[in-house]
Amino acid sequence: MVRMSVLADCLKTITNAEKRGKRQVLIRPSSKVIVKFLQCMQQHGYIGEFEIIDDHRAQKIVVELNGRLNKCGVISPRFDVEVSEIEKWIVNLLPSRQFGHIVMSTTYGIMTHEEARRKKTGGKVLGFFY
Repeated sequence: MVRMSVLADCLKTITNAEKRGKRQVLIRPSSKVIVKFLQCMQQHGYIGEFEIIDDHRAQKIVVELNGRLNKCGVISPRFDVEVSEIEKWIVNLLPSRQFGHIVMSTTYGIMTHEEARRKKTGGKVLGFFY
């Protein structure tokens, strides 16, 4: 079967492993976008350490899970979002204002919606996690 979205596969794998109560999960293949997304999740404490394994192909990632993640998903197609519209997306995607993050691809790199607001920049919505 053909892989449509590597990021969607990655996030679905993490969600499934988290639901099963696993301590770690193997993700393949890897990409720069996946690594940046995982770094956002790690900064906010939703996952533990992750290690990139180079197998001279598309690389693999081993992610340590800590049981804090409820759901993570990808938004396809990657919609354009202005700074003024971020609030609308937060209401639609996240369960409450207190927790959860929307990951965006901006001109300043891949970051959460809070950082994008601080830098007063819009971008494309990649996905979310809470």
